[in-house]
Amino acid sequence: MATFGILVGGGPAPGINGVIGAATILARRSGARVLGLFQGFQWLMQGDIQRVRELRIEEVSRIHLLGGSILQTSRANPTRRAEHLDAVVKSLEALGVDHLITIGGDDTAFSAGAVAERAGGRIRVAHVPKTIDNDLPLPGGIPTFGFETARAKATELVTHLMEDARTTQRWFLVVMMGRAAGHLALGAGKAAGATLCLIPEDFGERPLRLTTVVRTLEGAILKRLAQRRPYGLAVVAEGIAEVLEPSDLDGLENVARDEHGHPRLSEVPLGRVLKDRVQASLADIGVDMKFVDKDIGYELRCAAPNAFDLDYTRDLGAGAVRVLLSGESGVLITRQQGAIVPIPFSELMDAKTGRTRVRTVDTGTASHANARALQVRIDAGDLDDIELLREMASHTNLPPDALRARYGMV
Repeated sequence: MATFGILVGGGPAPGINGVIGAATILARRSGARVLGLFQGFQWLMQGDIQRVRELRIEEVSRIHLLGGSILQTSRANPTRRAEHLDAVVKSLEALGVDHLITIGGDDTAFSAGAVAERAGGRIRVAHVPKTIDNDLPLPGGIPTFGFETARAKATELVTHLMEDARTTQRWFLVVMMGRAAGHLALGAGKAAGATLCLIPEDFGERPLRLTTVVRTLEGAILKRLAQRRPYGLAVVAEGIAEVLEPSDLDGLENVARDEHGHPRLSEVPLGRVLKDRVQASLADIGVDMKFVDKDIGYELRCAAPNAFDLDYTRDLGAGAVRVLLSGESGVLITRQQGAIVPIPFSELMDAKTGRTRVRTVDTGTASHANARALQVRIDAGDLDDIELLREMASHTNLPPDALRARYGMV
Protein backbone atom coordinates (compact mmCIF):
# COMPACT_ATOMS: atom_id res chain seq x y z
CA MET A 1 0.00 0.00 0.00
CA ALA A 2 1.35 3.44 -0.97
CA THR A 3 1.44 6.02 1.80
CA PHE A 4 1.07 9.71 0.98
CA GLY A 5 2.29 12.47 3.26
CA ILE A 6 0.94 16.02 2.83
CA LEU A 7 2.48 19.11 4.43
CA VAL A 8 2.16 22.88 4.13
CA GLY A 9 5.01 25.40 4.33
CA GLY A 10 5.29 29.19 4.25
CA GLY A 11 2.50 31.70 4.76
CA PRO A 12 -1.18 30.82 4.37
CA ALA A 13 -3.00 31.30 1.08
CA PRO A 14 -6.63 30.75 0.08
CA GLY A 15 -7.15 27.23 -1.30
CA ILE A 16 -4.70 25.15 0.75
CA ASN A 17 -7.49 22.93 2.03
CA GLY A 18 -8.68 22.37 -1.54
CA VAL A 19 -5.35 20.76 -2.39
CA ILE A 20 -5.34 18.69 0.81
CA GLY A 21 -8.92 17.54 0.30
CA ALA A 22 -8.63 16.59 -3.38
CA ALA A 23 -5.30 14.83 -2.88
CA THR A 24 -6.68 12.84 0.04
CA ILE A 25 -9.85 11.82 -1.78
CA LEU A 26 -8.06 10.62 -4.93
CA ALA A 27 -5.23 8.92 -3.04
CA ARG A 28 -7.66 7.03 -0.76
CA ARG A 29 -9.79 6.00 -3.74
CA SER A 30 -6.60 4.70 -5.35
CA GLY A 31 -6.05 2.43 -2.35
CA ALA A 32 -3.38 4.54 -0.63
CA ARG A 33 -3.03 5.64 2.96
CA VAL A 34 -2.80 9.43 3.58
CA LEU A 35 -1.04 11.17 6.46
CA GLY A 36 -1.42 14.85 7.24
CA LEU A 37 1.90 16.21 8.55
CA PHE A 38 1.39 19.19 10.83
CA GLN A 39 3.30 22.48 10.62
CA GLY A 40 5.36 21.80 7.54
CA PHE A 41 8.88 20.49 8.12
CA GLN A 42 9.04 21.81 11.68
CA TRP A 43 8.63 18.51 13.53
CA LEU A 44 9.98 16.15 10.90
CA MET A 45 13.36 17.91 10.92
CA GLN A 46 13.51 17.32 14.67
CA GLY A 47 12.78 13.61 14.28
CA ASP A 48 9.34 14.03 15.86
CA ILE A 49 6.81 11.78 14.08
CA GLN A 50 3.96 12.28 16.55
CA ARG A 51 2.47 15.42 14.93
CA VAL A 52 0.68 13.39 12.29
CA ARG A 53 -2.94 12.61 11.50
CA GLU A 54 -4.36 10.00 9.17
CA LEU A 55 -6.73 11.68 6.71
CA ARG A 56 -9.95 10.05 5.51
CA ILE A 57 -12.40 11.04 2.80
CA GLU A 58 -15.29 11.74 5.14
CA GLU A 59 -13.14 14.21 7.09
CA VAL A 60 -11.92 16.21 4.08
CA SER A 61 -14.80 16.09 1.61
CA ARG A 62 -15.90 19.70 2.33
CA ILE A 63 -12.73 21.34 3.59
CA HIS A 64 -12.04 22.93 0.18
CA LEU A 65 -14.61 25.59 1.10
CA LEU A 66 -12.59 26.72 4.13
CA GLY A 67 -9.78 29.24 4.42
CA GLY A 68 -6.59 28.54 6.33
CA SER A 69 -4.96 25.12 6.57
CA ILE A 70 -6.23 22.13 8.54
CA LEU A 71 -2.58 21.00 8.73
CA GLN A 72 -1.41 24.46 9.85
CA THR A 73 1.91 25.66 8.42
CA SER A 74 5.38 26.87 9.33
CA ARG A 75 8.45 28.43 7.71
CA ALA A 76 10.81 25.80 9.15
CA ASN A 77 13.74 25.32 6.76
CA PRO A 78 15.31 21.82 6.72
CA THR A 79 17.97 22.83 4.16
CA ARG A 80 20.04 25.01 6.48
CA ARG A 81 21.66 22.02 8.18
CA ALA A 82 22.43 18.61 6.67
CA GLU A 83 21.30 16.81 9.81
CA HIS A 84 17.87 18.44 9.57
CA LEU A 85 17.45 17.30 5.98
CA ASP A 86 18.51 13.79 6.95
CA ALA A 87 16.04 13.85 9.84
CA VAL A 88 13.19 14.76 7.49
CA VAL A 89 13.95 11.81 5.23
CA LYS A 90 14.31 9.42 8.17
CA SER A 91 11.07 10.69 9.75
CA LEU A 92 9.14 10.21 6.53
CA GLU A 93 10.54 6.70 6.11
CA ALA A 94 9.69 5.87 9.74
CA LEU A 95 6.10 6.89 8.98
CA GLY A 96 6.09 4.73 5.85
CA VAL A 97 5.67 7.77 3.57
CA ASP A 98 6.82 6.95 0.06
CA HIS A 99 4.86 9.74 -1.73
CA LEU A 100 5.17 13.32 -0.43
CA ILE A 101 3.05 16.30 -1.50
CA THR A 102 4.33 19.68 -0.32
CA ILE A 103 2.24 22.82 -0.58
CA GLY A 104 3.98 26.18 -0.45
CA GLY A 105 5.91 28.97 -2.11
CA ASP A 106 9.46 29.30 -3.40
CA ASP A 107 11.16 28.37 -0.12
CA THR A 108 9.03 25.24 0.37
CA ALA A 109 9.63 24.31 -3.27
CA PHE A 110 13.39 24.53 -2.66
CA SER A 111 13.07 22.40 0.47
CA ALA A 112 10.93 19.84 -1.38
CA GLY A 113 13.56 19.57 -4.09
CA ALA A 114 16.26 19.02 -1.47
CA VAL A 115 14.21 16.28 0.22
CA ALA A 116 13.62 14.53 -3.12
CA GLU A 117 17.35 14.61 -3.87
CA ARG A 118 18.38 13.43 -0.39
CA ALA A 119 15.85 10.57 -0.47
CA GLY A 120 17.51 9.27 -3.62
CA GLY A 121 14.29 8.02 -5.21
CA ARG A 122 12.97 6.27 -2.11
CA ILE A 123 10.34 8.99 -1.65
CA ARG A 124 8.54 10.50 -4.63
CA VAL A 125 8.00 14.23 -4.12
CA ALA A 126 5.64 16.68 -5.83
CA HIS A 127 5.23 20.35 -4.93
CA VAL A 128 2.01 22.34 -5.38
CA PRO A 129 2.82 26.09 -5.80
CA LYS A 130 1.01 28.35 -3.37
CA THR A 131 1.48 32.03 -2.59
CA ILE A 132 -0.59 35.19 -2.72
CA ASP A 133 2.59 36.92 -3.96
CA ASN A 134 2.29 35.08 -7.32
CA ASP A 135 6.09 35.05 -7.58
CA LEU A 136 6.85 31.42 -8.51
CA PRO A 137 8.16 30.92 -12.08
CA LEU A 138 5.11 29.25 -13.60
CA PRO A 139 4.83 29.38 -17.41
CA GLY A 140 2.59 31.56 -19.49
CA GLY A 141 1.38 33.90 -16.78
CA ILE A 142 -0.31 31.06 -14.88
CA PRO A 143 -1.07 32.31 -11.33
CA THR A 144 -0.08 30.55 -8.16
CA PHE A 145 -3.14 29.35 -6.28
CA GLY A 146 -4.46 31.80 -3.71
CA PHE A 147 -3.41 34.84 -5.73
CA GLU A 148 -6.74 35.45 -7.46
CA THR A 149 -8.71 35.21 -4.20
CA ALA A 150 -6.26 37.54 -2.45
CA ARG A 151 -6.36 39.99 -5.35
CA ALA A 152 -10.17 40.06 -5.31
CA LYS A 153 -10.27 40.64 -1.54
CA ALA A 154 -7.54 43.29 -1.74
CA THR A 155 -9.36 45.05 -4.59
CA GLU A 156 -12.48 45.28 -2.44
CA LEU A 157 -10.52 46.76 0.48
CA VAL A 158 -8.71 49.28 -1.74
CA THR A 159 -12.03 50.32 -3.31
CA HIS A 160 -13.48 51.03 0.15
CA LEU A 161 -10.41 53.04 1.16
CA MET A 162 -10.54 55.06 -2.04
CA GLU A 163 -14.09 56.10 -1.21
CA ASP A 164 -12.92 57.04 2.28
CA ALA A 165 -10.16 59.16 0.71
CA ARG A 166 -12.66 60.99 -1.49
CA THR A 167 -15.15 61.47 1.34
CA THR A 168 -12.60 62.77 3.84
CA GLN A 169 -10.40 64.60 1.28
CA ARG A 170 -7.12 62.97 2.24
CA TRP A 171 -4.55 60.50 0.94
CA PHE A 172 -4.14 56.84 1.84
CA LEU A 173 -0.78 55.09 1.56
CA VAL A 174 -1.60 51.38 1.38
CA VAL A 175 1.31 48.97 1.79
CA MET A 176 0.42 45.67 0.12
CA MET A 177 1.98 42.29 0.92
CA GLY A 178 4.45 41.01 -1.66
CA ARG A 179 8.01 40.27 -0.57
CA ALA A 180 9.88 40.04 -3.86
CA ALA A 181 7.41 41.05 -6.55
CA GLY A 182 4.63 43.57 -7.06
CA HIS A 183 1.96 41.30 -8.58
CA LEU A 184 -0.56 41.69 -5.76
CA ALA A 185 -0.08 45.43 -5.32
CA LEU A 186 -0.37 46.11 -9.04
CA GLY A 187 -3.17 43.58 -9.58
CA ALA A 188 -5.38 44.98 -6.82
CA GLY A 189 -4.44 48.60 -7.48
CA LYS A 190 -5.18 48.37 -11.18
CA ALA A 191 -8.48 46.56 -10.64
CA ALA A 192 -9.63 49.10 -8.04
CA GLY A 193 -8.45 52.08 -10.07
CA ALA A 194 -5.98 53.28 -7.41
CA THR A 195 -4.44 56.68 -8.06
CA LEU A 196 -1.01 55.08 -8.45
CA CYS A 197 0.87 51.87 -7.61
CA LEU A 198 4.53 51.65 -6.66
CA ILE A 199 6.23 48.29 -7.13
CA PRO A 200 9.94 47.38 -7.04
CA GLU A 201 9.94 46.47 -10.73
CA ASP A 202 9.13 50.08 -11.69
CA PHE A 203 12.41 51.37 -10.27
CA GLY A 204 15.63 50.45 -12.03
CA GLU A 205 18.08 51.80 -9.47
CA ARG A 206 19.50 49.39 -6.87
CA PRO A 207 19.63 50.13 -4.08
CA LEU A 208 16.53 52.27 -4.43
CA ARG A 209 16.74 55.62 -2.66
CA LEU A 210 13.85 56.64 -0.45
CA THR A 211 13.93 60.13 -1.96
CA THR A 212 12.97 58.65 -5.35
CA VAL A 213 9.89 57.00 -3.83
CA VAL A 214 8.96 60.16 -1.92
CA ARG A 215 9.27 62.37 -5.02
CA THR A 216 7.16 59.92 -7.04
CA LEU A 217 4.37 60.15 -4.45
CA GLU A 218 4.73 63.93 -4.17
CA GLY A 219 4.45 64.38 -7.91
CA ALA A 220 1.20 62.42 -8.05
CA ILE A 221 -0.21 64.43 -5.14
CA LEU A 222 0.61 67.78 -6.76
CA LYS A 223 -0.75 66.64 -10.11
CA ARG A 224 -4.00 65.70 -8.39
CA LEU A 225 -4.08 69.10 -6.68
CA ALA A 226 -3.73 70.71 -10.10
CA GLN A 227 -6.80 68.68 -11.13
CA ARG A 228 -8.67 70.03 -8.07
CA ARG A 229 -8.63 66.63 -6.38
CA PRO A 230 -6.88 66.95 -3.01
CA TYR A 231 -7.21 63.22 -2.26
CA GLY A 232 -6.10 59.85 -3.58
CA LEU A 233 -4.70 56.44 -2.76
CA ALA A 234 -1.30 54.96 -3.51
CA VAL A 235 -0.72 51.20 -3.31
CA VAL A 236 2.89 50.44 -2.36
CA ALA A 237 4.31 46.90 -2.61
CA GLU A 238 6.03 45.95 0.66
CA GLY A 239 8.94 44.64 -1.41
CA ILE A 240 9.96 48.27 -1.92
CA ALA A 241 11.46 48.06 1.58
CA GLU A 242 13.67 45.14 0.59
CA VAL A 243 15.35 47.07 -2.26
CA LEU A 244 15.73 50.39 -0.41
CA GLU A 245 19.11 51.65 0.70
CA PRO A 246 19.13 50.40 4.33
CA SER A 247 20.43 53.70 5.66
CA ASP A 248 17.36 55.44 4.20
CA LEU A 249 14.96 53.35 6.26
CA ASP A 250 15.77 53.37 9.95
CA GLY A 251 16.06 49.90 11.37
CA LEU A 252 15.97 47.97 8.09
CA GLU A 253 19.55 46.76 8.54
CA ASN A 254 18.57 45.25 11.91
CA VAL A 255 15.14 43.89 11.02
CA ALA A 256 14.41 40.29 12.05
CA ARG A 257 14.68 37.59 9.38
CA ASP A 258 12.75 34.35 8.93
CA GLU A 259 14.20 30.84 8.76
CA HIS A 260 14.98 31.31 5.05
CA GLY A 261 16.90 34.56 5.62
CA HIS A 262 14.26 36.94 4.27
CA PRO A 263 13.58 40.20 6.14
CA ARG A 264 10.28 40.13 8.04
CA LEU A 265 8.83 43.00 6.04
CA SER A 266 5.73 43.06 8.26
CA GLU A 267 8.05 44.47 10.94
CA VAL A 268 9.30 47.29 8.69
CA PRO A 269 7.07 50.37 9.19
CA LEU A 270 7.20 51.31 5.50
CA GLY A 271 3.79 52.99 5.46
CA ARG A 272 4.56 55.16 8.47
CA VAL A 273 8.00 56.10 7.13
CA LEU A 274 6.55 57.11 3.76
CA LYS A 275 3.71 59.04 5.39
CA ASP A 276 6.06 61.00 7.63
CA ARG A 277 8.58 61.70 4.88
CA VAL A 278 6.03 62.75 2.25
CA GLN A 279 4.07 64.86 4.72
CA ALA A 280 7.22 66.66 5.88
CA SER A 281 8.55 67.11 2.35
CA LEU A 282 5.27 68.59 1.15
CA ALA A 283 5.13 70.88 4.17
CA ASP A 284 8.57 72.24 3.18
CA ILE A 285 7.10 73.49 -0.10
CA GLY A 286 3.94 74.86 1.47
CA VAL A 287 1.51 71.94 0.98
CA ASP A 288 -0.58 70.78 3.94
CA MET A 289 -1.92 67.30 3.24
CA LYS A 290 -3.58 64.68 5.45
CA PHE A 291 -2.37 61.08 5.18
CA VAL A 292 -3.37 57.68 6.53
CA ASP A 293 -1.05 54.67 6.26
CA LYS A 294 -2.59 51.21 6.07
CA ASP A 295 -1.10 47.72 5.69
CA ILE A 296 -3.00 45.03 3.77
CA GLY A 297 -1.88 41.42 3.73
CA TYR A 298 -2.80 39.30 6.70
CA GLU A 299 -6.48 40.04 6.00
CA LEU A 300 -6.13 38.13 2.71
CA ARG A 301 -4.16 34.97 3.48
CA CYS A 302 -6.81 32.87 5.23
CA ALA A 303 -9.84 34.03 3.27
CA ALA A 304 -12.16 31.36 1.92
CA PRO A 305 -11.13 30.72 -1.73
CA ASN A 306 -13.17 32.14 -4.58
CA ALA A 307 -14.57 29.96 -7.38
CA PHE A 308 -11.37 30.18 -9.43
CA ASP A 309 -9.18 28.92 -6.60
CA LEU A 310 -11.74 26.32 -5.50
CA ASP A 311 -11.61 24.74 -8.96
CA TYR A 312 -7.87 25.32 -9.44
CA THR A 313 -6.73 23.78 -6.16
CA ARG A 314 -8.85 20.66 -6.55
CA ASP A 315 -7.22 20.11 -9.94
CA LEU A 316 -3.75 20.63 -8.45
CA GLY A 317 -4.35 18.28 -5.51
CA ALA A 318 -5.75 15.50 -7.66
CA GLY A 319 -3.07 16.15 -10.28
CA ALA A 320 -0.28 15.77 -7.71
CA VAL A 321 -1.57 12.31 -6.76
CA ARG A 322 -1.85 11.17 -10.38
CA VAL A 323 1.66 12.41 -11.18
CA LEU A 324 3.24 10.66 -8.19
CA LEU A 325 1.36 7.41 -8.80
CA SER A 326 2.57 7.47 -12.40
CA GLY A 327 6.14 7.24 -11.08
CA GLU A 328 7.32 10.83 -11.49
CA SER A 329 9.11 12.70 -8.71
CA GLY A 330 10.98 15.94 -8.05
CA VAL A 331 8.39 18.04 -9.84
CA LEU A 332 6.22 21.12 -9.41
CA ILE A 333 2.56 20.60 -10.35
CA THR A 334 1.02 23.07 -12.81
CA ARG A 335 -2.23 23.33 -14.73
CA GLN A 336 -1.80 24.46 -18.31
CA GLN A 337 -4.76 24.78 -20.65
CA GLY A 338 -6.70 22.24 -18.62
CA ALA A 339 -3.87 19.70 -18.44
CA ILE A 340 -1.77 18.83 -15.39
CA VAL A 341 1.85 19.41 -16.39
CA PRO A 342 4.68 18.51 -13.99
CA ILE A 343 7.81 20.70 -14.18
CA PRO A 344 11.11 19.28 -12.87
CA PHE A 345 12.53 21.15 -9.88
CA SER A 346 15.75 21.64 -11.84
CA GLU A 347 13.94 23.95 -14.27
CA LEU A 348 12.86 26.26 -11.43
CA MET A 349 16.37 26.97 -10.15
CA ASP A 350 18.30 30.18 -10.66
CA ALA A 351 21.79 29.18 -11.80
CA LYS A 352 23.37 32.17 -10.05
CA THR A 353 21.73 31.84 -6.64
CA GLY A 354 21.02 28.11 -6.55
CA ARG A 355 17.56 29.00 -5.26
CA THR A 356 14.09 28.89 -6.80
CA ARG A 357 13.71 31.66 -9.39
CA VAL A 358 11.41 34.54 -8.52
CA ARG A 359 8.82 35.68 -11.06
CA THR A 360 8.63 39.46 -11.02
CA VAL A 361 6.15 41.73 -12.81
CA ASP A 362 7.01 41.91 -16.51
CA THR A 363 7.18 45.65 -17.15
CA GLY A 364 7.40 45.09 -20.90
CA THR A 365 3.81 43.90 -21.35
CA ALA A 366 0.84 45.84 -22.67
CA SER A 367 -0.99 45.05 -19.42
CA HIS A 368 1.69 46.79 -17.38
CA ALA A 369 1.80 49.72 -19.81
CA ASN A 370 -1.96 50.10 -19.45
CA ALA A 371 -1.70 50.01 -15.66
CA ARG A 372 0.89 52.81 -15.73
CA ALA A 373 -1.11 54.86 -18.25
CA LEU A 374 -4.23 54.73 -16.06
CA GLN A 375 -2.37 56.00 -12.97
CA VAL A 376 -1.65 59.60 -11.99
CA ARG A 377 2.11 60.24 -12.19
CA ILE A 378 4.48 62.99 -13.18
CA ASP A 379 5.94 62.12 -16.58
CA ALA A 380 8.29 63.81 -19.02
CA GLY A 381 5.43 65.47 -20.88
CA ASP A 382 4.17 67.06 -17.67
CA LEU A 383 7.53 68.72 -17.09
CA ASP A 384 7.25 70.37 -20.50
CA ASP A 385 3.64 71.51 -19.91
CA ILE A 386 4.05 75.03 -18.60
CA GLU A 387 0.35 75.45 -17.84
CA LEU A 388 0.30 72.29 -15.70
CA LEU A 389 3.52 73.36 -13.95
CA ARG A 390 2.03 76.76 -13.18
CA GLU A 391 -1.11 75.18 -11.78
CA MET A 392 0.92 72.80 -9.64
CA ALA A 393 3.15 75.66 -8.49
CA SER A 394 0.09 77.67 -7.42
CA HIS A 395 -0.43 75.11 -4.64
CA THR A 396 3.17 75.42 -3.41
CA ASN A 397 5.72 78.08 -2.52
CA LEU A 398 7.93 77.07 -5.45
CA PRO A 399 8.08 78.51 -8.99
CA PRO A 400 7.44 76.25 -12.01
CA ASP A 401 11.15 75.90 -12.85
CA ALA A 402 11.88 74.64 -9.33
CA LEU A 403 9.14 72.02 -9.68
CA ARG A 404 10.59 70.91 -13.00
CA ALA A 405 13.96 70.39 -11.34
CA ARG A 406 12.44 68.72 -8.27
CA TYR A 407 10.51 66.07 -10.19
CA GLY A 408 12.86 65.54 -13.11
CA MET A 409 14.29 62.53 -11.25
CA VAL A 410 10.98 60.63 -11.47
